[in-house]
Amino acid sequence: MTEYLQSTFLGPELGWLVATLALILLIALPLMLAVAMIIYVDRKIIAAVALRRGPNVVGPFGLLQSFADGLKVFLQETIIPSGANKGLFLLAPIITFTVALLAWAVIPFSEEMVLANINIGVLYILAISSLGVYGVVISGWASNSKYPFFSAMRAAAQMISYEVSIGFILISVVLFAGTFNLNEIIKAQEGHIFGAVSAYGLNPLLFPMAVMFLISSMAETARAPFDLTEAESELVAGYQTEYSSMSFALFWLGEYANILLMCALNVILFWGGWLPPVDWEPLYAVPGIIWLFLKMFMIFFIFSWAWATVPRYRYDQLMRLGWKVFLPISIFWVFLVSGYVMIDKFGWPL
Repeated sequence: MTEYLQSTFLGPELGWLVATLALILLIALPLMLAVAMIIYVDRKIIAAVALRRGPNVVGPFGLLQSFADGLKVFLQETIIPSGANKGLFLLAPIITFTVALLAWAVIPFSEEMVLANINIGVLYILAISSLGVYGVVISGWASNSKYPFFSAMRAAAQMISYEVSIGFILISVVLFAGTFNLNEIIKAQEGHIFGAVSAYGLNPLLFPMAVMFLISSMAETARAPFDLTEAESELVAGYQTEYSSMSFALFWLGEYANILLMCALNVILFWGGWLPPVDWEPLYAVPGIIWLFLKMFMIFFIFSWAWATVPRYRYDQLMRLGWKVFLPISIFWVFLVSGYVMIDKFGWPL
């Protein structure tokens, strides 16, 4: 598309700009639709676990419920507390929503379908995801209310704690793949069951890291059972307590976009991404983007399943898991993977 538009009357510079904007919309608009539908799926899964029906009135099978909720929120009045910092109060949900979209620029939906196939994709994801806490902290402080402020402090401590272990987990993946490029990381997973089975995404060496990354993803996105930032019994609605109308909706859109991002990262880093689950020729007839979405749905099902069944952690348990369990194990695994890579490359030392 870029080369075609550059060859038209638009010229090289304007053609590149128009093509890039078109590709951004091609990712952002379906992502917004996916967020609306994934909220519906989330509610259906939780309802099924609780032996309820879930949304089933608005549209066929309740499929339009998320759109009805969005319209309701859009028509509500935006209320800003009198003691709030108005500018920062309105800026916080915009930051959360924008940062959630920025990370999708480097996500490969297939081998060719990626907006920016950069060689530092992992570093870009790590940098962008760390910015998400700013929206939460700013909203908690700007609300000028105790419950949102406590929630903001919890969010900052929680996200910092689990980003440390996520960072070391990513180092293990990068050491094994030998690259920061997400597409190359997917290709590096080919046939790695120690040569026994030619399959994608089941690496015994990195499987413990896959489990830790999945749990850390729940904590990073403040998803149950780690939703201490929104603990209803303690903090009402946490950092969102004073928000209404579209500012509240932007938090929700950003939250679910982050959840989908973490599902995609779980699949890309550990489960073969857009590759089929087994190296069998007929499976390659299925487009890679379909395999990616199917694997993402399985990870999201685990997210919803945990929300519906696992009780919320206490805050001290949350911190202990991050600092005293995940961090030491992830650091040890960096040494383990680096040792394996060195032996695999240079052989056993004499």
